[in-house]
Amino acid sequence: MNLLRLEAGSDLPRWIEALERQVFGDTWGPLEASEVLWALPELAYARWHRCPETGEGELLRIAVSPEARGQGLGRRLLQEGQQALAASGIRVLYLEVRPSNTTARTLYASEGWREIGLRPRYYRDGEAAVLYRWDAP
Repeated sequence: MNLLRLEAGSDLPRWIEALERQVFGDTWGPLEASEVLWALPELAYARWHRCPETGEGELLRIAVSPEARGQGLGRRLLQEGQQALAASGIRVLYLEVRPSNTTARTLYASEGWREIGLRPRYYRDGEAAVLYRWDAP
């Protein structure tokens, strides 16, 4: 299955907006100038922020449709983003995730991300966010 890459100025497919609503309860809309998105059409996507000036980036959102989970799609998108961003000079990546999202946390740890902190009451419902960092090899 081929990956689709979208940059700022690209129209987001409707299925991404539908998946965002399903997984996160809201949508973020068009990509900003510093963002890039990789997608497996109709199934999953990962949205990243890049800051070439500092050599840093952030995984903003990653989502896999419920019916496609357990097939390694999230891992594939995570690896693609890490590799492509590292190749472009982004050496450090960050992300935030709910402590209760054990599936995602297991994936991140298995891909070399390490826990670096906690943001108390980060999400609207009061749950904290666990901070992770990944350093390019």
